[in-house]
Amino acid sequence: MRTTMVLDAIEMTRGSRGTRLAGLRCHSAAGAQFTSTRYGERLAEIGATPSIGTVGDSYDNALVQTVNGYNKAELIR
Repeated sequence: MRTTMVLDAIEMTRGSRGTRLAGLRCHSAAGAQFTSTRYGERLAEIGATPSIGTVGDSYDNALVQTVNGYNKAELIR
């Protein structure tokens, strides 16, 4: 994934939700595209705040993935 793809996704969000996204918190992995200067600058321009989890743990993600797994199982059945 490249930074440009992530920036395009932000622009798609802006297209559907408005030009300023004050109060939006963008949580992401610690990949290079999410820690790039361009990504941080773009979030600041639209009023969003970056949020990156610590490297090497999945505590914040484990519960969400479990709940999503349960929802998928319910929808399939």
